[in-house]
This record gives sequence, C-alpha cells and structure tokens, in this order.
Amino acid sequence: MSVLSQLADRLWCPWLLGLFLLTGAVYSLGSGFFQLLQWPVWWRATAGCLLHRRGRTGGGLSSLQALATALASTMGTGSLAGVAAALTLGGPGAVFWMWVSAFLGRMTSCGEKLLSVRYQRPAPGGGLQGGPMFYIRDGAGLPALAACFALACVPATLAGGNLVQSSSIASCLEAAFGLPRLPVGLAAALLAGLVMVGGVGRIARVSSALVPAMALLYLGGGAAVLACRWERVPQALALIFSCAFSPAAVLGGGAGWSVAAALRHGVARGVFTNEAGLGTSAMAHGAARAGHPAVQGMWGIFEVFLSTLAVCTVTALVILVSGAWHPWEAEALTGAPLTAAAFSSVLGGAGSAIVSLSLLLFAFSSILGWSYYGQQCLSYLSGDSRLLGAYRAVFLLCTALGAVWEPEGVWALVDLCNALMALPNLTALLLLSPQALTCLAQWRAGKGEKNAKPY
Repeated sequence: MSVLSQLADRLWCPWLLGLFLLTGAVYSLGSGFFQLLQWPVWWRATAGCLLHRRGRTGGGLSSLQALATALASTMGTGSLAGVAAALTLGGPGAVFWMWVSAFLGRMTSCGEKLLSVRYQRPAPGGGLQGGPMFYIRDGAGLPALAACFALACVPATLAGGNLVQSSSIASCLEAAFGLPRLPVGLAAALLAGLVMVGGVGRIARVSSALVPAMALLYLGGGAAVLACRWERVPQALALIFSCAFSPAAVLGGGAGWSVAAALRHGVARGVFTNEAGLGTSAMAHGAARAGHPAVQGMWGIFEVFLSTLAVCTVTALVILVSGAWHPWEAEALTGAPLTAAAFSSVLGGAGSAIVSLSLLLFAFSSILGWSYYGQQCLSYLSGDSRLLGAYRAVFLLCTALGAVWEPEGVWALVDLCNALMALPNLTALLLLSPQALTCLAQWRAGKGEKNAKPY
C-alpha cells in the first residue's frame, strides 16, 4: 500500500489541499462570508425547522430526509476513527486545519447542494435525482468531466464508503468485546442488503431514524467526558493552536509532526468527514423537493457544522483531555481503538459502550448512504439500471471483506479515491461559482424564482 500512499500524497500536497481551500474561499468571499455573518439566516432555515414536520409533495425526498441521508454518509467512522488517525499522523495541529477546512467548506457545501437542486432531473423510477454529474454536464457543459466524476465515485463508494466503515466496525468490536472480524462483516453486509433493496426511499427512512439517535448518543457521551475533564479543555485548545503552526515544539518534535503533515491530514480528514468538495452528499440533496435551490444550500451549511465542527471537535477534545493519547509510545493506539480508550478512561465501561454503539450506527448508516451514491453514479454512466444488481453484490462483498482489511491500507485507498473524485467536482464548482452565488443572492433578496430549476 506504500505506492497508493505516495500517489495520494502527491495528489493532495499541495494541489488538492489548495484547490479545496481555494474553492471554499471563493464561495466564502463571494457570499460575504455568509456562513458567519448571516448565521441567523441559515440557522432558522435549518435547525429552526427541525421541530416542524413537513410533508413532501410531487415526489422526491423532503429536505430533512435528504439531510439525514447525507449525514448518514458524512457522519461515518471518519468522525471517530478518522479524527484519531489525524491526531496520530498530523498532531493536534491537524484539528485546527480541520476547522479551517470546515469553515470554508460550509460554503462549498452550500454551493454543491444549491447546484444539485438547480440541475436536478426526474428519476427514472419516480422522484428526483441530482448531483455533480448533472451540474457538471448541464451547468458547466462538460460531459466528459461529469463522466470522470462518476467513474471516480464508484470505487470511492467501495473504499471510503464501505471498506473503511466495515474495517472500523470490526476493529472496534474486536477490541471491546473480542468478536471475530469476519462474522461482524457478514452481519453488516446482510443488514445493508436488506435496506439497499428498498431504494433511496428506504435508505432515507432508516437514516432519518438512525442519524438523530447516533448524534445525540455520541455528542451526549462526549459532553459527559468534557464535563468530567473541563479543567483540561483550555490546555487542549492551546495545544491545538500551538501545534498548527509549530508542531515540532511539542514533545521536542519526537512525534515527527510538521506543519505540512498537520495541514495535509487535517484538511483530508475534514473533507472525508463532511464531504464538502467531494460532491457525494450533494447526490442525496439532489433527490430533495425544495422550494428554492438556495434552501437546500442552507442544509449544506448545517451539515458541515454538525458533522465536523460539532462531532469531530468533540472527538478531538475527548482524546486530548482523557489522558489516553500517548503519541510518543511505539505501540500507541490510533483510530477507533484510541477513541474508545479515551471515552472509557473517563466513563469506564459506559464510555467503551458509547463508542462501540456509536461506531456501529455511524458506520452502518454511512454504508447505506454511500451505496446510494454508487448506484446513482453507475446508473448515470450506463444510462439505465441493468448494472445495479452486480454493483450491489460487489458492494456487499466489500462490506464483508472490509472487516478483515488492514485499516492503514484502507485509508490510503480512501485518500486516493477522494482525490480523483474531488478534482472534477471542484473544477466545476469554481466554474459555476458566479451562477451559484447569484442564485444565493437572489434568494436572500427575495427576488429568486419559487422553483428555479432548468427543466
């Protein structure tokens, strides 16, 4: 897997790192830092609607169902295992760069979701469909680039959306309860298959039930840990900021961190946890029936806020304040086992149970969300659904085999697939930024059309 790691590093540093941050900066500057200065607007349009059940008309998912489906994939094991891996590889400074990427990525996510609804189309089996394939082809006028995105997305769903999730489930359950890996993978594959056959409607319904439960469980457990170690929180925050610019000063540089490593792993893990710039979660939002494209863009901002700025920050702080993080040791824990150890060191057996159950819910829901993305891209490439049966079989096989896959190799493959998928999507987002920002400005001014769709 060293070849994959080297190739991924060459793509990410500095090219993709810069492109992700540039795209976020273009949308942030172009909108007047809407995600910060206009936070009451997007907060009322999202969190303010959570207590009000709204029916959907005319087919398609509701905005909340689309959000739940998207969060099912974004709030995967990257929120638990990925953050721990970023701390090990890039040091505490990686958390700072994760925050930076999430701050800018909120507007990138807004643009993706807005464009996905603006260029959505009726789905062959009923409902709606949208995503990067359509706004790259119909908006940017680049059908070859749209096909490149879809081609890169299919293997990405098998790697980051499947192998990583299954591997993390198996490793955590093995560490916590001594369960054998392969049976865990087979059980996950069986359950995923039962949901996948119901299509996006069943995936959305299951996600709508799982996402709130797993978010409350994990954030509640993390809040309990931070409350027990509240006196260490300021020190952890200071460590994050100091390591972002001078990691060698910590531990005498013995952990081998550098600013480049913090930047590379912080942005990469941030992208993997919130998917802003990848374009994947935009496919879930593209199935929503929204009154205006910008409305769905507000949910894109909220999505990144919850998945990275809330969940990932809790993970990082819990690890840093728990006393379970020992990067200078040769056999130091990393990934999901480190997160579990951090929770259990403060909450005992209850902490380990919280992480194990959260990991099961996060990873399983993520598998469901990514399976939908893979099917969407494959249908786009083939023009029909004749290959979906074969894809589902391969996807479920990867779910089973991922349980016995080495995590290090999986992460290298994930970074490579994400890079190949992000390149065409970020290119299109930059080309379409004037259109997306104009649509957002018109909506804010109340001048946009009620249903601004091109079909």
